[in-house]
Amino acid sequence: MSRVQLALNVGDLDASIDFYTKLFKTPPAKVRENYANFAIAEPPLKLVLIAGQGDPGSLNHVGVEVESTDEVAAAAERMEAEGAACTVRDATSCCYAVQDKVWVSGPEIPWEIYTVLADADQLHGDDGMPTTADRTVTVGSAGKPEGSSCC
Repeated sequence: MSRVQLALNVGDLDASIDFYTKLFKTPPAKVRENYANFAIAEPPLKLVLIAGQGDPGSLNHVGVEVESTDEVAAAAERMEAEGAACTVRDATSCCYAVQDKVWVSGPEIPWEIYTVLADADQLHGDDGMPTTADRTVTVGSAGKPEGSSCC
């Protein structure tokens, strides 16, 4: 099963956890310092709350969580064929998880398509904005891939 991911910047993590637990009738799947995520079955949604980054109530980033690395690779291949700028990150640490992912540059905001491989001990490890050390699958009209924060 894949699901859309929505990562929000929040001002009060505890109040946000309380609200979204009630709204989606689901407790958080993971809570760490300045971070929580919800694996919501209905509607299929990965809701991520990040405190201390960006204006409270603003969008941090968006993505799609998939079940396997093969699905990440297929998404990168498909979007490359469509001419999108893609940056692949293998076994990267982000949002208290080790992930394989691809960042796909959209017209307004980059999207991440990712799978979780394992738990990690830190919010941000080696992930974040794609860099020249990343495997760039293709280059967009701006001449370089664009990125965002992680999750």
